[in-house]
Amino acid sequence: MRTPIIAGNWKLNKTISEAVELTTELKDLVTATNNVDIVVAPPFTALDAVNKVVKDTNIELAAQDVYWEDSGAFTGEVSVPMLKDAGCEYVIVGHSERRQFFNETNESVNLKANAVLSHDMKPIICVGELLDDREAGRTESVIKNHVSGAVEKLTSDALLSCIIAYEPVWAIGTGKTATPEQAQEVHNYIRNILKETYSDEIASQVRIQYGGSVKPENAAELMAQPDVDGALVGGASLQAESFAQIVKNAI
Repeated sequence: MRTPIIAGNWKLNKTISEAVELTTELKDLVTATNNVDIVVAPPFTALDAVNKVVKDTNIELAAQDVYWEDSGAFTGEVSVPMLKDAGCEYVIVGHSERRQFFNETNESVNLKANAVLSHDMKPIICVGELLDDREAGRTESVIKNHVSGAVEKLTSDALLSCIIAYEPVWAIGTGKTATPEQAQEVHNYIRNILKETYSDEIASQVRIQYGGSVKPENAAELMAQPDVDGALVGGASLQAESFAQIVKNAI
């Protein structure tokens, strides 16, 4: 049985004081919630402060990105050891906005995922197609390219520490959401890629999240799909009550 995982990606939002306020409110709302992994991903500047709030709670901490070297002359970058020291358990890699605006590639996603795994942390690996890709019937080829590139040469044990996040780019921040049937179709396709690359047993244990305009109103129906194991939540994670409701709808 795969434990659902709900992760809130705050993106470029929240000062340190705002992040502490949001997390404190969220903590009180989900303290009694069991059987679901709850993760928040504040901006780098707020990681330490948020970690102090979530310490010894059922909320875990993620970073929104990372560089694959542990140290060196890489001005402006943040390494996995730094994130681990700040309290992170997870790192989002390959988000569509990183691909779109910051030249993220399958190769760099793979390097980042390996770096995260090498320090016993969990990468949330994002994959997803553009609207043009979907309309042209290229969804499966794009997804296969992203998934295969991201997990290339990962061992079975390493893969089991990964979370795959399917995020149709056309549904991120647009108010559009893939229907539960569309989400299930792609999640099932991703699981079949993993079956072909690894095995049925391994693929059946990997958690696959849906990301793309997830809200309290649509979360339960999305989560009810057999291959949807949680959500990577954007805008709705910036309000404690809406994010808490999504968490509760995942059970």
